[in-house]
Amino acid sequence: MKKTKKNRIWRVLRNILFSILAAFVIWVIFSNIMTAYDQKKYQPIGEVVEVDGQDMHIYTNGDGEETIVLLSGLGTAAPALDFEPLINEMAKNNKVVVVEPFGYGWSDITKKERTVENIVEEIRVALKKSDIKGPYILMPHSISGIYSMYFANRYPEEVKGIVGIDPTLPQALEYFGEDAPTMPKYLSYLAPTGIARLALYITPDGFLPIADDGTYSEKNLKMTKALSASKGYNKNVVAEANELKENIEKTVGMKFPSNIPTFFFTTKEEKVTEDGKNNVSFYKTQLTDSPASKVVVLEGHHYLHWTGYKEMTIEINKFTNSISGEQ
Repeated sequence: MKKTKKNRIWRVLRNILFSILAAFVIWVIFSNIMTAYDQKKYQPIGEVVEVDGQDMHIYTNGDGEETIVLLSGLGTAAPALDFEPLINEMAKNNKVVVVEPFGYGWSDITKKERTVENIVEEIRVALKKSDIKGPYILMPHSISGIYSMYFANRYPEEVKGIVGIDPTLPQALEYFGEDAPTMPKYLSYLAPTGIARLALYITPDGFLPIADDGTYSEKNLKMTKALSASKGYNKNVVAEANELKENIEKTVGMKFPSNIPTFFFTTKEEKVTEDGKNNVSFYKTQLTDSPASKVVVLEGHHYLHWTGYKEMTIEINKFTNSISGEQ
């Protein structure tokens, strides 16, 4: 009698497990079908160039004298879409370029390591293949500050200025006494299963810019959701996060060349250590001798361009006017 009861319980558990497995398989198939559908429906908004045998997406707007190259933060699923309000404002007076690294936006996923050397070289190749000539004003957001530091030191003749959007710079961890963050490697295995798509269905607002209604078009938001579902937590993003410590070690001894103006936007919601250190005091240590170098504090999120794009553009135009003709 007991054996019969145990068999029944086992059959119930087995059926539950099979049902869960079947639902998981169906979801994976559905997610992959939706990814293929989205890729066909939402075509690249810019140019696709070949870099190391794979496609990299690069978007350009405006035809001004200065060329501003926007570089995105870690995990920003679709940089060309995320920067859209800032791009549109700056493009009124400048040529604005967004290079989407491998693993982001409409760019492919690569097998190459996410070292600072590889990422910077890929950006340079994409710019050259798109016939976008320097010297550039690099405008890094967050983690891209590290790549800009390497870029400016390795190829100073190609960089005219640095405009950081709350950028992560190599000396920050030591300055604030912090450790480099990491990302669980298993996330890269979850991405192909459609977990990002499921999370997007559950909490869609968590994948979209925090901005006033109308700042981003409906088309932009739909494309952002689609690309977030297919590119969220992919292996390139996870690898980039886990390469952060090594990339910082490679660049921590560098400083921006003294002849390159440095300009940093940071938030009012700044962290303050017990000894009084904060974002502003740190960024001041990164300023060069140029009269154009300065720190500007704005209200807003770490993604300052979501809401502060108009204020930022006014300051950027002042900056570009002040350095015009310096190099």
